[in-house]
Amino acid sequence: MTRARILVVDDVPQNVKLLEQLLTLSDYEVITASSGAEGLAKVASGKPDLVLLDVVMPQMSGYEVCRAIRANDATQLLPVVMVTALDPAEERIKGIEAGADDFLSKPINQPELLARVKSLLRIRSLHRQVENQALELANWNMQLEKRVSEQVEQLGRLERLRRFLSPKVADLIVAGELEDPLATRRREVTIVFVDLRGFTAFSETAAPEDVLGVLRQYHGVVGQLVNRYDGTVEHFAGVALVQFV
Repeated sequence: MTRARILVVDDVPQNVKLLEQLLTLSDYEVITASSGAEGLAKVASGKPDLVLLDVVMPQMSGYEVCRAIRANDATQLLPVVMVTALDPAEERIKGIEAGADDFLSKPINQPELLARVKSLLRIRSLHRQVENQALELANWNMQLEKRVSEQVEQLGRLERLRRFLSPKVADLIVAGELEDPLATRRREVTIVFVDLRGFTAFSETAAPEDVLGVLRQYHGVVGQLVNRYDGTVEHFAGVALVQFV
């Protein structure tokens, strides 16, 4: 199991050393910084799981560092504990306004320190689980959208193919089990031409309903034969029909 990494930011070396020893003995990995600017650099490069941040530092106070951490989308949920020797009541208000998660008063009480660190790390772990689940959900949504788009495209292609090919042949082409019908190739095929002899003369003399009745019967029989032998209709005009088998 990976050890939690804690960043200690304090301009007083003795304070840094004390916190480092206490946390190391509790099996935490510790990285340190001696100024606010260095602390922000370590946050970016060291990717700590929690920050122990001194309030009073030259150039850049702990409050300024905390506000900078909260302003960054990548670190806005990073737990920050403000460590101060000033009036706790007044510092808590300032710390809350800056975005601090918790507070410790100097001199450091070891049991209190470890209890607060453990509690915040547990919360951080839960945040990461939620973040990971959100990423997984986003990936699943992207995959689902892609699959739906592919299926819609496939259905559209299938519908177009079925206008010219038998349903069985169209399904095989879409499923990738037949070669691309538009690709250039040579192969042996059977060409069948079907027509009704004398239909023109019959249609000129017979009643319209009789003509339509003959056409319905003729198309029904021819259509069944085309499907039975997985034929592909190449040309269709009235009673004339050309198919490939």
